[in-house]
Amino acid sequence: MTGRVAVVTGGTGALGRAITSTLLEAGGSVAIPYAVPEELKELEARLAPELRTRLLALPADVTREDAMGKFVHAVRDRHGRVDGLVNAVGGFAGGDLLSTSLAEWERMMALNLTPTVIACRAVLPVMIAGGGGRIVNIASRAVLSPQGGFIAYTVSKAGVITLTQALSQEVKKHRVTVNAVLPSTMDTPGNRRAMPDADRSEWVRTEDVAHVVAFLLSERAAAVTGASLTV
Repeated sequence: MTGRVAVVTGGTGALGRAITSTLLEAGGSVAIPYAVPEELKELEARLAPELRTRLLALPADVTREDAMGKFVHAVRDRHGRVDGLVNAVGGFAGGDLLSTSLAEWERMMALNLTPTVIACRAVLPVMIAGGGGRIVNIASRAVLSPQGGFIAYTVSKAGVITLTQALSQEVKKHRVTVNAVLPSTMDTPGNRRAMPDADRSEWVRTEDVAHVVAFLLSERAAAVTGASLTV
């Protein structure tokens, strides 16, 4: 990642921190739009001073197109380019179809699908002008064989996969690749709190997901696009 610039939405969350740290340790520069100052402080605390010099964190609402447009403009002003985009912002809600209110349904779309669309729209013109780039969207392995019980989340993440596949065809001619990473249950503080009695032996480490994301952002993955990689 040396010399490359990546935007990571959700970069202060549990997975986002792992992705941001991995990319910085690999020599890249990372820009994250953040909403919770405490989460940003937690991220910065885990980074060595040298790595913090290559981190650009700016407050921005990833659900608003104007805010993300201003954020990407600031990244371009600082670095002159954007080589990669990781859409790691998102949320989870349980509930079957009948028990899920329309407001909760729309919230899942607003957290998982709409910010991915907004970020892609903001970053793609900069990538195309620069001769290409890499986009990695975070979906969910639960989408592959939906079990029910968290239907709004499942459908919103399925939308991320379909977006990935369609967009990969639209931007292939511009040397931009678009791929999705589908983690199974990750070992995060939030999941531990939500499922305190679960068997965590097969949960996925966020660092392992981050390594897959880093590969897809690299030149070694230039021939991979439209893929959905399970972790």
